[in-house]
Amino acid sequence: MSDLTTMMNIGKEMEKKLISVGIVSSEELIEVGAKDAFLRLKQKYPNVCLVHLYTLEGAIHDTEYNRLSEDTKKELKEFSDFLRK
Repeated sequence: MSDLTTMMNIGKEMEKKLISVGIVSSEELIEVGAKDAFLRLKQKYPNVCLVHLYTLEGAIHDTEYNRLSEDTKKELKEFSDFLRK
């Protein structure tokens, strides 16, 4: 199992939050996926925002979060907006 901080975009603070919602390794984050991980975080930490979702998606694909495709960003934004309803 690899530490979460070995993934791009994941620092100590995000690692702590992910561990607190039951995601303890990079393999687990990849298996769970960005949307489900974000949903878990949102339930425990209501202040997480769209950038956190981008960060998770970027980590899973080994891409800087600000380099995600526009289509991916649009899809993630729609998901985030849906959660706020």
